[in-house]
Amino acid sequence: MKVFGIAGFSGMGKTTLLERLVPVLTARGLSVSLIKHSHKAIEIDRPGKDSYRLREAGCQEVLLLGDQRWALMHELRGAPEPDLDYLLSRLQHCDLVLVEGFKHGAFPKLEVWRSSEGRDTLWPNWPGIAGIACDAADAALLAARPGAPPAVPLHDTGAVADFVCAQARSL
Repeated sequence: MKVFGIAGFSGMGKTTLLERLVPVLTARGLSVSLIKHSHKAIEIDRPGKDSYRLREAGCQEVLLLGDQRWALMHELRGAPEPDLDYLLSRLQHCDLVLVEGFKHGAFPKLEVWRSSEGRDTLWPNWPGIAGIACDAADAALLAARPGAPPAVPLHDTGAVADFVCAQARSL
């Protein structure tokens, strides 16, 4: 499996880009999976449901299976968050794993950046930033910064897909 990250501060448009990117990659014949890291306490189960009650009762893992999908919930219960390698080992084989989050990971990433959001780039302070997806005006700003990674047109999903496919690597 090859791995490639989509990085950027909150509000930059990472998920919107991923929503456009995944169909382009799958149309190219790739099987794609995603790992999304959040610093928030995520909740995919609801109080009152059997699975919620059994998880709250102390189950370490609860696997839900329905006629359309299945989900495995694992309780950390104070244990540290697992690293990306462990999470990758839990996925079924696919051609490409897109990773949103894990900014510190030493794998190639495309940063989504919009200067209009009032934040500087993650690059050069975060490892693995291979390119920055932005609009033409922001690309001009980047070009003025020595050593900046290449700008990738944010709204050209085909160009983003080409960049991802060229930069993704096996870990």
